[in-house]
Amino acid sequence: MSPSPLERARAFLQARRIAFVGASRNERDFSRGVLKELVRRGYDVVPVHPEAEEIEGRRAFPRVGAVEPPVEAALIMTPPARTDDAVRDCLDAGIRHVWLHRGGGRGSATPEAVARCRAAGVEPVTDLCPFMALPGAAWPHRLHGFLRRLSSGRARGSAQRPGG
Repeated sequence: MSPSPLERARAFLQARRIAFVGASRNERDFSRGVLKELVRRGYDVVPVHPEAEEIEGRRAFPRVGAVEPPVEAALIMTPPARTDDAVRDCLDAGIRHVWLHRGGGRGSATPEAVARCRAAGVEPVTDLCPFMALPGAAWPHRLHGFLRRLSSGRARGSAQRPGG
């Protein structure tokens, strides 16, 4: 049996140096809150943005392959139209732990990006926001994660039943 998304997320969070692909230059953007929380928890987060030199006081890089020293993992919070290129960059850089963010909307995961990861032997984290997996997250994030797991469990169960 393969690990659940939450188990993959917890394994991802064992990395200490993480590329944050799609960190926004807009300080009010949700991605900035995620970045700040990861930094607060002791992660060495490296913003990746093609047009930024610095985000949250941290040096930004135009792509994952340019990050020095290299990172162990990559959290991708790009619009879906940019995700496949971001995944390609991560895989080309040798990243083996990829998280395709999903919060309240569609998220970053696309069928093409997931297939690209899997073809490279990488099982990405999907269908979760880091706030849902971080220990001690505020109750709204834990509730959101619980509801997401509950609904995905029902979807898997109904897909496995004949006529379901």
